[in-house]
Amino acid sequence: QVKLVESGGGLVQPGGSLRLSCAASGISSRDHTIGWFRQAPGKEREFVAGINWSGVSTYYVDAVKGRFTISRDNAKATMYLQMNSLKVEDTAVYYCAQRGSTVVAVTGYDYWGQGTQVTVSS
Repeated sequence: QVKLVESGGGLVQPGGSLRLSCAASGISSRDHTIGWFRQAPGKEREFVAGINWSGVSTYYVDAVKGRFTISRDNAKATMYLQMNSLKVEDTAVYYCAQRGSTVVAVTGYDYWGQGTQVTVSS
């Protein structure tokens, strides 16, 4: 059974940085992608960034390009989302999720973590 656990959320001022972590267990195949999603109050959950097992393929939505960086350390079975230049509109619960394909996509994720709150406020 795949299990994903996010951490690293918190309160940060606009312009600040946070690094989210997603610790994975139970993933038996390299044929997968990890994605980061977020859901703000009153809004639908949206895809933010994704990375495949090798780390060669990554994808970002336009709203975070140049500010967020997704990475992974397979030895530690942990994925990261480095978030810089944070804006108030980045406030949301952030989730990591696993998709059983090496193709980085915005849909088709089967396993989800419980989420971690990120609040950007002065």
